[in-house]
Amino acid sequence: MLNRTIILILAVGLLASGCKSKKRLAEEKKSNRTEKVVISKKRDNSKTTIKKPPANASYAEVVSIYIDNYSRIAREEMLQYGIPASITLAQGILESGAGKGELTKKANNHFGIKCHTGWNGERVYHDDDKRGECFRKYKDPKYSFRDHSLFLTQRSRYKDLFKLKKDDYKGWARGLKKAGYATDPRYPDKLISIVERYKLYEYDEMVLGNRANPVNPDDSKINTYSIIKGDTLYSIARRFNLTVETLKEYNGLESNDISVGQVYICIL
Repeated sequence: MLNRTIILILAVGLLASGCKSKKRLAEEKKSNRTEKVVISKKRDNSKTTIKKPPANASYAEVVSIYIDNYSRIAREEMLQYGIPASITLAQGILESGAGKGELTKKANNHFGIKCHTGWNGERVYHDDDKRGECFRKYKDPKYSFRDHSLFLTQRSRYKDLFKLKKDDYKGWARGLKKAGYATDPRYPDKLISIVERYKLYEYDEMVLGNRANPVNPDDSKINTYSIIKGDTLYSIARRFNLTVETLKEYNGLESNDISVGQVYICIL
Protein backbone atom coordinates (compact mmCIF):
# COMPACT_ATOMS: atom_id res chain seq x y z
CA MET A 1 0.00 0.00 0.00
CA LEU A 2 2.84 2.37 0.95
CA ASN A 3 4.72 1.51 -2.24
CA ARG A 4 1.64 2.17 -4.34
CA THR A 5 1.17 5.60 -2.68
CA ILE A 6 4.83 6.59 -3.33
CA ILE A 7 4.56 5.55 -6.97
CA LEU A 8 1.35 7.58 -7.37
CA ILE A 9 2.99 10.71 -5.86
CA LEU A 10 6.03 10.36 -8.17
CA ALA A 11 3.81 9.94 -11.21
CA VAL A 12 1.79 13.06 -10.42
CA GLY A 13 5.03 15.02 -9.87
CA LEU A 14 6.52 13.88 -13.18
CA LEU A 15 3.28 14.68 -15.00
CA ALA A 16 3.15 18.21 -13.53
CA SER A 17 6.84 18.79 -14.34
CA GLY A 18 6.34 17.60 -17.89
CA CYS A 19 3.36 19.91 -18.41
CA LYS A 20 5.32 22.91 -17.15
CA SER A 21 8.27 22.08 -19.44
CA LYS A 22 5.96 21.70 -22.44
CA LYS A 23 4.19 24.97 -21.59
CA ARG A 24 7.51 26.82 -21.20
CA LEU A 25 8.81 25.37 -24.50
CA ALA A 26 5.59 26.32 -26.26
CA GLU A 27 5.83 29.88 -24.92
CA GLU A 28 9.47 30.15 -26.07
CA LYS A 29 8.58 28.92 -29.55
CA LYS A 30 5.67 31.33 -29.70
CA SER A 31 7.94 34.18 -28.63
CA ASN A 32 10.56 33.25 -31.23
CA ARG A 33 7.96 33.14 -33.97
CA THR A 34 6.65 36.63 -33.28
CA GLU A 35 9.86 38.47 -32.34
CA LYS A 36 11.30 40.71 -35.04
CA VAL A 37 13.39 43.84 -35.36
CA VAL A 38 12.01 46.70 -37.41
CA ILE A 39 14.46 49.29 -38.73
CA SER A 40 12.83 52.36 -40.18
CA LYS A 41 14.37 55.13 -42.26
CA LYS A 42 13.13 58.64 -41.80
CA ARG A 43 13.80 61.29 -44.41
CA ASP A 44 14.94 64.68 -43.22
CA ASN A 45 12.36 66.96 -44.79
CA SER A 46 12.69 69.51 -42.01
CA LYS A 47 13.89 73.03 -42.73
CA THR A 48 16.59 74.76 -40.75
CA THR A 49 15.03 76.96 -38.07
CA ILE A 50 16.36 80.47 -38.54
CA LYS A 51 16.04 83.17 -35.92
CA LYS A 52 15.90 86.60 -37.57
CA PRO A 53 17.51 89.63 -35.94
CA PRO A 54 15.26 92.58 -35.11
CA ALA A 55 15.17 95.43 -37.60
CA ASN A 56 17.12 97.76 -35.28
CA ALA A 57 19.78 95.18 -34.32
CA SER A 58 23.42 96.25 -34.29
CA TYR A 59 25.92 94.42 -36.50
CA ALA A 60 27.31 92.63 -33.43
CA GLU A 61 23.80 91.40 -32.58
CA VAL A 62 23.25 90.26 -36.19
CA VAL A 63 26.49 88.25 -36.09
CA SER A 64 25.62 86.77 -32.70
CA ILE A 65 22.26 85.54 -34.01
CA TYR A 66 23.96 84.16 -37.14
CA ILE A 67 26.34 82.16 -34.95
CA ASP A 68 23.42 80.84 -32.88
CA ASN A 69 21.64 79.80 -36.07
CA TYR A 70 24.52 77.96 -37.73
CA SER A 71 27.14 76.97 -35.13
CA ARG A 72 25.63 73.51 -34.71
CA ILE A 73 25.73 72.86 -38.45
CA ALA A 74 29.35 74.09 -38.59
CA ARG A 75 30.33 71.65 -35.83
CA GLU A 76 28.58 68.79 -37.60
CA GLU A 77 30.52 69.61 -40.78
CA MET A 78 33.77 69.69 -38.79
CA LEU A 79 33.05 66.24 -37.38
CA GLN A 80 32.32 64.77 -40.80
CA TYR A 81 34.78 66.63 -43.04
CA GLY A 82 37.53 68.01 -40.79
CA ILE A 83 37.04 71.68 -41.67
CA PRO A 84 37.36 73.86 -38.54
CA ALA A 85 33.96 75.11 -37.41
CA SER A 86 35.58 78.49 -36.72
CA ILE A 87 36.62 78.82 -40.37
CA THR A 88 33.22 77.69 -41.69
CA LEU A 89 31.43 80.21 -39.49
CA ALA A 90 33.90 83.02 -40.24
CA GLN A 91 33.57 82.43 -43.98
CA GLY A 92 29.80 82.31 -43.68
CA ILE A 93 29.73 85.59 -41.73
CA LEU A 94 32.09 87.30 -44.20
CA GLU A 95 30.65 85.93 -47.45
CA SER A 96 26.98 86.30 -46.50
CA GLY A 97 27.12 89.54 -44.52
CA ALA A 98 26.07 87.50 -41.48
CA GLY A 99 23.07 86.23 -43.42
CA LYS A 100 21.88 89.64 -44.59
CA GLY A 101 23.56 89.66 -48.01
CA GLU A 102 21.44 89.73 -51.17
CA LEU A 103 22.82 86.42 -52.48
CA THR A 104 22.12 84.67 -49.19
CA LYS A 105 18.58 86.00 -49.00
CA LYS A 106 17.59 84.98 -52.52
CA ALA A 107 19.61 81.77 -52.88
CA ASN A 108 20.54 80.49 -49.37
CA ASN A 109 24.13 80.72 -50.64
CA HIS A 110 26.28 81.52 -47.60
CA PHE A 111 29.73 81.04 -49.15
CA GLY A 112 29.55 82.75 -52.51
CA ILE A 113 30.02 79.47 -54.39
CA LYS A 114 29.57 80.01 -58.11
CA CYS A 115 27.95 77.54 -60.48
CA HIS A 116 31.19 76.18 -61.99
CA THR A 117 31.27 73.37 -64.55
CA GLY A 118 29.04 70.41 -63.65
CA TRP A 119 26.55 72.26 -61.43
CA ASN A 120 23.10 71.16 -62.54
CA GLY A 121 21.05 72.57 -59.70
CA GLU A 122 19.13 75.80 -59.38
CA ARG A 123 21.01 79.01 -59.99
CA VAL A 124 20.74 82.76 -59.63
CA TYR A 125 22.63 85.59 -61.29
CA HIS A 126 24.38 88.13 -59.13
CA ASP A 127 26.94 90.88 -59.62
CA ASP A 128 30.30 89.96 -58.12
CA ASP A 129 33.73 90.29 -59.76
CA LYS A 130 31.73 90.62 -63.00
CA ARG A 131 28.14 91.56 -63.71
CA GLY A 132 25.51 88.83 -63.73
CA GLU A 133 27.71 85.93 -62.56
CA CYS A 134 26.10 82.51 -61.98
CA PHE A 135 25.79 81.36 -58.36
CA ARG A 136 24.38 78.18 -56.83
CA LYS A 137 20.96 78.26 -55.22
CA TYR A 138 19.92 75.94 -52.37
CA LYS A 139 16.57 74.85 -50.96
CA ASP A 140 17.84 75.24 -47.39
CA PRO A 141 20.91 76.85 -45.77
CA LYS A 142 22.15 73.47 -44.49
CA TYR A 143 22.74 72.38 -48.09
CA SER A 144 24.92 75.45 -48.61
CA PHE A 145 27.06 74.43 -45.61
CA ARG A 146 27.30 70.86 -46.91
CA ASP A 147 28.23 72.07 -50.40
CA HIS A 148 30.95 74.24 -48.84
CA SER A 149 32.42 71.13 -47.20
CA LEU A 150 32.26 69.18 -50.46
CA PHE A 151 33.74 72.11 -52.37
CA LEU A 152 36.84 72.11 -50.17
CA THR A 153 37.28 68.35 -49.78
CA GLN A 154 36.77 67.40 -53.42
CA ARG A 155 39.14 69.89 -55.07
CA SER A 156 42.82 69.03 -55.11
CA ARG A 157 43.92 72.65 -54.75
CA TYR A 158 42.66 72.62 -51.15
CA LYS A 159 44.28 69.31 -50.15
CA ASP A 160 47.14 70.98 -48.24
CA LEU A 161 44.61 72.55 -45.88
CA PHE A 162 43.75 69.13 -44.50
CA LYS A 163 47.37 68.60 -43.45
CA LEU A 164 46.97 71.43 -40.94
CA LYS A 165 45.80 70.96 -37.37
CA LYS A 166 42.06 71.24 -36.99
CA ASP A 167 42.42 74.12 -34.52
CA ASP A 168 44.89 76.08 -36.68
CA TYR A 169 42.37 78.63 -37.91
CA LYS A 170 45.14 81.07 -38.88
CA GLY A 171 46.77 78.46 -41.12
CA TRP A 172 43.39 77.61 -42.67
CA ALA A 173 42.61 81.28 -43.31
CA ARG A 174 45.93 81.85 -45.08
CA GLY A 175 45.68 78.52 -46.91
CA LEU A 176 42.27 79.39 -48.35
CA LYS A 177 43.65 82.59 -49.88
CA LYS A 178 46.75 80.79 -51.19
CA ALA A 179 44.56 78.10 -52.82
CA GLY A 180 42.54 80.77 -54.59
CA TYR A 181 39.26 80.72 -52.66
CA ALA A 182 39.13 84.53 -52.72
CA THR A 183 40.90 87.30 -54.63
CA ASP A 184 40.87 89.81 -51.77
CA PRO A 185 44.47 90.09 -50.46
CA ARG A 186 43.12 90.84 -46.97
CA TYR A 187 40.86 87.76 -46.93
CA PRO A 188 42.95 85.82 -44.36
CA ASP A 189 43.18 88.82 -42.02
CA LYS A 190 39.41 89.33 -42.22
CA LEU A 191 38.70 85.68 -41.35
CA ILE A 192 41.18 85.68 -38.46
CA SER A 193 39.71 88.91 -37.10
CA ILE A 194 36.17 87.46 -37.17
CA VAL A 195 37.30 84.23 -35.47
CA GLU A 196 39.03 86.10 -32.68
CA ARG A 197 36.45 88.85 -32.22
CA TYR A 198 33.61 86.37 -31.74
CA LYS A 199 35.72 83.60 -30.15
CA LEU A 200 34.74 81.13 -32.87
CA TYR A 201 37.74 78.97 -31.96
CA GLU A 202 35.68 77.80 -28.97
CA TYR A 203 33.51 75.77 -31.39
CA ASP A 204 36.62 73.95 -32.62
CA GLU A 205 37.49 73.15 -29.00
CA MET A 206 33.98 71.78 -28.44
CA VAL A 207 34.45 69.29 -31.26
CA LEU A 208 38.09 68.38 -30.62
CA GLY A 209 37.74 68.21 -26.86
CA ASN A 210 34.40 66.40 -26.92
CA ARG A 211 33.24 68.87 -24.30
CA ALA A 212 29.98 69.32 -26.12
CA ASN A 213 27.75 67.02 -28.04
CA PRO A 214 27.27 69.02 -31.25
CA VAL A 215 25.49 66.21 -33.03
CA ASN A 216 22.31 64.65 -31.80
CA PRO A 217 21.59 62.47 -34.79
CA ASP A 218 18.13 61.09 -35.38
CA ASP A 219 17.30 58.41 -37.92
CA SER A 220 18.05 60.73 -40.83
CA LYS A 221 21.42 61.21 -42.50
CA ILE A 222 22.68 63.38 -45.32
CA ASN A 223 24.72 61.35 -47.77
CA THR A 224 26.36 62.30 -51.02
CA TYR A 225 26.83 60.31 -54.18
CA SER A 226 29.17 60.94 -57.10
CA ILE A 227 27.76 60.13 -60.55
CA ILE A 228 29.47 57.33 -62.51
CA LYS A 229 29.01 56.16 -66.08
CA GLY A 230 25.69 54.40 -66.60
CA ASP A 231 23.88 56.16 -63.73
CA THR A 232 20.45 57.67 -64.18
CA LEU A 233 18.35 59.68 -61.75
CA TYR A 234 16.07 56.67 -61.51
CA SER A 235 18.90 54.29 -60.56
CA ILE A 236 20.27 56.74 -57.97
CA ALA A 237 16.81 57.29 -56.51
CA ARG A 238 16.33 53.53 -56.16
CA ARG A 239 19.74 53.16 -54.51
CA PHE A 240 18.74 55.63 -51.77
CA ASN A 241 15.10 54.60 -51.57
CA LEU A 242 13.88 57.94 -52.89
CA THR A 243 11.58 59.01 -55.69
CA VAL A 244 13.09 60.78 -58.67
CA GLU A 245 11.06 63.89 -57.88
CA THR A 246 12.34 63.94 -54.29
CA LEU A 247 15.94 63.56 -55.48
CA LYS A 248 15.45 66.43 -57.91
CA GLU A 249 13.92 68.58 -55.19
CA TYR A 250 16.83 67.96 -52.78
CA ASN A 251 19.34 68.98 -55.46
CA GLY A 252 17.42 71.78 -57.14
CA LEU A 253 17.26 69.95 -60.47
CA GLU A 254 14.91 71.12 -63.19
CA SER A 255 15.62 68.30 -65.66
CA ASN A 256 16.72 64.64 -65.63
CA ASP A 257 20.09 65.42 -67.21
CA ILE A 258 23.13 64.34 -65.17
CA SER A 259 26.88 64.24 -65.82
CA VAL A 260 29.66 61.91 -64.68
CA GLY A 261 31.47 63.36 -61.67
CA GLN A 262 28.59 65.43 -60.36
CA VAL A 263 27.91 65.07 -56.64
CA TYR A 264 24.36 64.82 -55.42
CA ILE A 265 22.83 65.12 -51.97
CA CYS A 266 20.78 62.06 -51.00
CA ILE A 267 18.96 62.23 -47.66
CA LEU A 268 18.05 58.99 -45.88
